[in-house]
Formats: sequence, structure tokens, C-alpha cells
Amino acid sequence: MTDIDPSRLLTAEEASSLLGVRPASLYAYVSRGRIRALPHPDDPRARLYARADVEALIARKERQARPGSAAASALDWGLPVLASGLSSITDGRLAYRGQDAMVLAETATLETIAELLWATGPVAFRGRASRATPESGSPIDRAVLALAAELPEAMPGESGARLAERAARLVRIIGSAAAGRWLADAPLHEALAATWQAPAASEAIRKALVLVADHELNASTFAVRVAASTGASLTHALIAGLVTLAGPTHGGATDRVAAFLDEVQRAGNPEAAVGARLQRGESLPGFGHRLYPAGDPRAMALLDETGIGPADAALIEAVEAATAQRPTIDVALVLLERRFRLPPRSALALFATGRSVGWIAHALEQAATGQLIRPRAVFNG
Repeated sequence: MTDIDPSRLLTAEEASSLLGVRPASLYAYVSRGRIRALPHPDDPRARLYARADVEALIARKERQARPGSAAASALDWGLPVLASGLSSITDGRLAYRGQDAMVLAETATLETIAELLWATGPVAFRGRASRATPESGSPIDRAVLALAAELPEAMPGESGARLAERAARLVRIIGSAAAGRWLADAPLHEALAATWQAPAASEAIRKALVLVADHELNASTFAVRVAASTGASLTHALIAGLVTLAGPTHGGATDRVAAFLDEVQRAGNPEAAVGARLQRGESLPGFGHRLYPAGDPRAMALLDETGIGPADAALIEAVEAATAQRPTIDVALVLLERRFRLPPRSALALFATGRSVGWIAHALEQAATGQLIRPRAVFNG
């Protein structure tokens, strides 16, 4: 167990006692990635828990309990900092404007989700190519370059058809650049499937775009809202979202998932690969989500659509057996990419394209408040 001192490991009973919670709550912290769990060297059915993680969680609770600490820790993971009427995550369920996203994903297209979130009339991401799309770089790099070529317009003050047209054009630019080619004149999921020469993937792509369209106040969405609050153009706000999404702990996690899947495949034994990572104190990319203790419903919905091969199923089972963590949407996007043999990093392209719809909704909502997002810092120098 390199990187973790064996003397700094706790049994489930010890960890639960220190936290003052029941074992079920301890397991929930593990599933959210808050506490690391490692195999017990003498009992294959038991786990040991990192004392450092337990102590850090206790310290955080104590800070939040002190007067005045709420404001100072307002940007900590999971603390609400503003109100929004767009999406919500309650009891492990994601909803768009109060409608269950899993139910919507059964039949909705990204166009209908845009209409719902933007509160406009019908939306169509169609039209002829206005320029060649960038050919080099990651899907995010290409989308940023394509947007940068746009003349930035002020944040739109209109509503209805004109707003839908302006916003849809930007989504189409992002989708085309991320996919590597200007998309055909068709519903977006069909256009992406055609561009990637994978018509059989059309339905899975449709569902993926809907499931990633918005996710409350994640890092990239917050970046978009900060930019919009300054009066920046919608184009510039979307660029802020794209560059934030690229980070390895956000949308860029799909690259880490892909590397992890390759590592497991090379090892030829998922249990051994998972155990080796845990012994080194390393994370398992794409598994466990703090907002979904019982599992990411978006991942389950998309995996049901794409199907899971025996090797991938074995890995998922090995991770759950070792950590009680389940796959996130990042895993499902990468498996979709591989199942239909889409171009490398198509998972990230789908994430950026679908999420751009939510970003636009948040930018418009923030601009309508007229409020500048300007938190204060606590000086500790």
C-alpha cells in the first residue's frame, strides 16, 4: 500500500465511530470519493479506510459549524451559491426544469431540450456550412478556435425565435468543430452519426447529448455564469465554459477513463488492475460521483442503450466489489465511443456539444439577473 501508511488505516467500525455515523453513511462517503477504501490484507470481505480522509472530512464539518465559516467555504464542493431554475439534482435524480432527465432522454432530442431550457420556440441546429472547421487539436481546442473566429455579439436581450436562431448557430459551430467537420443539415444526433460514418450510433448519440445537456452548477457552467455576469458576449461565455470543461477533473475525465480502460485491458485481469491502483493510493477514473451515492443514473441510462461487453462488465463489477463505486457518465461516453468505433475523443466532443445547450441557458439566466458574480477571498498570507 505505497503512498498510504498502513498505520493510518481504519476499520469500518473505527472510521464510523470517529465520524459519528452509521456504516451505511461511511460507505456513502466512499462512493462519493470522499474517503478512500483499500482491501483488507487479512480479510477479502473487509475494507480499510484512510484515516487522513476521515480526519479531513471531520475538519471540514467543524469549519462549516463555526460562525462565519459558511461564507468562507461557499465555493467548496457541493455548497449552493446561487439560485437557478434550469436543472436540479435531488435524491440522486437529475431534472431539467423539474422534468426527470432520464425520462426525457427516452425520446427527446437535444433540440427539444434546448427549447425547454432556453424557453424559446422550436430549435433547429441546422444550416449550411459558413466556414471550414479547424482540423487540429482536441475537440475543445477546435471548438474554441471556431468560436474565436466569430464576431462576438452582446448578450442577446431578445427571446423567442430570434434568440433560438442565434443560440442554435453557436451550438452548431461547437458541434461541428468538436466533430471535426461541418455537420449535415439534419437533427444534431443524426448529423454527428453521419459525420462519424456510424449511423447505428445515432440513437445512442441522441441519448448522450440529452443526458449531458445540463448538470446544475458544475465548474464549466459556473465559469460561463461568471463570464456572463460581467456582460461578456454569449460567444465569450461559451469559450469560458469550453476551456473549463477541458480540465482532467471535468469533461477531460473522459481521456483519463480511456487510459484506465486501456490499462485494464493490458493487464488482462480487472480485479488485479483495480487492486493495484488502490494499493498505490490512486483513484479509479470515471467511478463514483459525489452527487449520486447510489450510482450515476445518466451512466446507467446510456449503458443500457449502448450495451456493455463482457470485459467492461467485469471491470465495472470489480470496481464495485472493491470500492462500492459505480460508473459515471464519463465511462458511459467512452464506452459509447468504443462500441460504435467513433473517432478518438468523440466522447469529449459529445460532452462539449451537449453541454453547450446548458451553458447558453445559464448565461441567459445569469445575464437576466443583472448581478455581477464577485466573491471575496480570505487572506491567509
